[in-house]
Amino acid sequence: MPTPHDANFARIAALFAKDVGGVLGGMMGSNALTVGGKIFVMRTGDGKLVYKLPRATVEALIGTGHGRAWGPGGKRIMKEWVELDEVQADLVGLARQARVFVAVGKA
Repeated sequence: MPTPHDANFARIAALFAKDVGGVLGGMMGSNALTVGGKIFVMRTGDGKLVYKLPRATVEALIGTGHGRAWGPGGKRIMKEWVELDEVQADLVGLARQARVFVAVGKA
């Protein structure tokens, strides 16, 4: 049965459907949006939305309570990845920011 997580991921994926550099696929046991072969947003196996964003943005989202630190399997925390609160966070705006961040690479 679809969950709100599924609906949010589908809505975000639809926004990038015509993005020549973006691809919807499965990676790391998840559904993922990629650009240049690198994930920028993914829906994990347990249905959570996780974004790759600049470290300062991740820290700010965690600090405001709109995000949680994330790591694969809950083990090693990855500093540029954040699990988002899907009710509070600007999911679409942050997806756009994540796509640019991953496409451009680290400054």
